[in-house]
Amino acid sequence: MGSNLSHAAAPPPPPVATPDKISPQPPAAPPAKEDEKPDAKVDYFNLPCPVKYEEIQREVSMALKPDLFEGLRFDFNRPLNEVFSLSHSVLMGSIEVPQQSPQIVKVPSAHYEFGANFLSPRLFLVGRVLTDGRLNARVKADFTENFSMRLNAQLTNEPHFSQGMFQFDYKGKDYQTQFQFGNRAFYGANYIQSITPSLALGGEVFWVGHQRKSGLGLAARYSNDKVIATGQVATTGMVSLTYVQRVSQKVNLATDFLYNALTKEAITSIGYDYILRQSRVRGRLDTNGCVAAFLEERLNVGVTFLLSAEIDHWKKDYKFGFGLTVGE
Repeated sequence: MGSNLSHAAAPPPPPVATPDKISPQPPAAPPAKEDEKPDAKVDYFNLPCPVKYEEIQREVSMALKPDLFEGLRFDFNRPLNEVFSLSHSVLMGSIEVPQQSPQIVKVPSAHYEFGANFLSPRLFLVGRVLTDGRLNARVKADFTENFSMRLNAQLTNEPHFSQGMFQFDYKGKDYQTQFQFGNRAFYGANYIQSITPSLALGGEVFWVGHQRKSGLGLAARYSNDKVIATGQVATTGMVSLTYVQRVSQKVNLATDFLYNALTKEAITSIGYDYILRQSRVRGRLDTNGCVAAFLEERLNVGVTFLLSAEIDHWKKDYKFGFGLTVGE
């Protein structure tokens, strides 16, 4: 018997779902590094005002030319009010006597100095009187924010050694200029201007009437957060180069090179300026074999201990001094 078996047809497979078409997107930009900053455009119409022409080497002078002294030194400063103060200074040491021979001869010396200071926002007066009869005076008056006048004078008992100097300073937007007049028929003018935010160029001209000499000088200063470099050249034959490396906010390394084209003499110095929490140490070594160091240690509020040393092996000249400064 045959029977016909009917087989149900298998259901068709479900349709394969196709993903929707994804539109292409540009690859994501890599994250910018923190130290990468866009170059800032230099506004040459708004450059910073440079330092004064006479102060283009002030940083290297702080490290290589500290206030060295020999013997015992005591300074006392007493403020009387907000603008007026008095000062007393005693120095006991020795001075060198000029000799024809290379041997250095020193004689004991001591002097007392009395000073009066008047400091206000627009007027600065400083006077010093010494026991040997010398009188030193300095005046600085600011007539406006950009225009000021300065006077430096020294009066002595010796004839033809008293001198005075007037200076007029004008500070512009990105330049400074100065005019000088002296009692010995000295006339001078200098000008310095910022060329870029880091570079400043300047020049000076002067004439000394009683010596019948005139001169012209050029200067350049480059400075940023880490480096300060200067260069000066004058028709008198002097060439000066300086370099300061700011290692940190507390440490500066400095070097200078001085060359006299007339005498064919050159000297190079290297030094450091290290500021600690309560002290400041400065030192210098030059190619003439002279070593110097200067220490300022703050013992208490308004009390500073001073230690000075300078050793010149070539000339066999040794200078040591210590002192104390009381008052700010």
